[in-house]
Amino acid sequence: MKLNNLKPAAGATHSRRRLGRGPGSGLGGTSTRGHKGAKARSGYKKKIGFEGGQMPLQRRLPKFGFKNINRIEYQAVNLSSIQALAEKNNLTKIGVEELAAAGLINAKGLVKILGNGKLTAKVDVVANAFSKSAEAAIQAVGGTATKL
Repeated sequence: MKLNNLKPAAGATHSRRRLGRGPGSGLGGTSTRGHKGAKARSGYKKKIGFEGGQMPLQRRLPKFGFKNINRIEYQAVNLSSIQALAEKNNLTKIGVEELAAAGLINAKGLVKILGNGKLTAKVDVVANAFSKSAEAAIQAVGGTATKL
């Protein structure tokens, strides 16, 4: 077998329809386009979302919601992650730099500490925001929660 001998399997290829080549072909006359209308014309291109004049779906459905331009978006870090980080690296003070170095956050964004998980290590945590439960849990073990 050589590359020049390769051909598709039997029945895998079809010869294309030759439209508008006379009445004997069975595909002459209107060439399968029907009579009149936009689709029968040369140069017709279907517009995206066009439904033949029916009100398109994107115009039938109501608009809803909005993007608040004043929204402050925080990166969430749970107490369980802080506990694991403190145990692993033997830390007593955890700030944005330590969290970024551990790969828990992106250093450019704002950080909020959430109260999910159990904290047993006495740690001083520095972040942009704290949930009430996280702040209470940090202070309960003798640590401090400092806001930037």
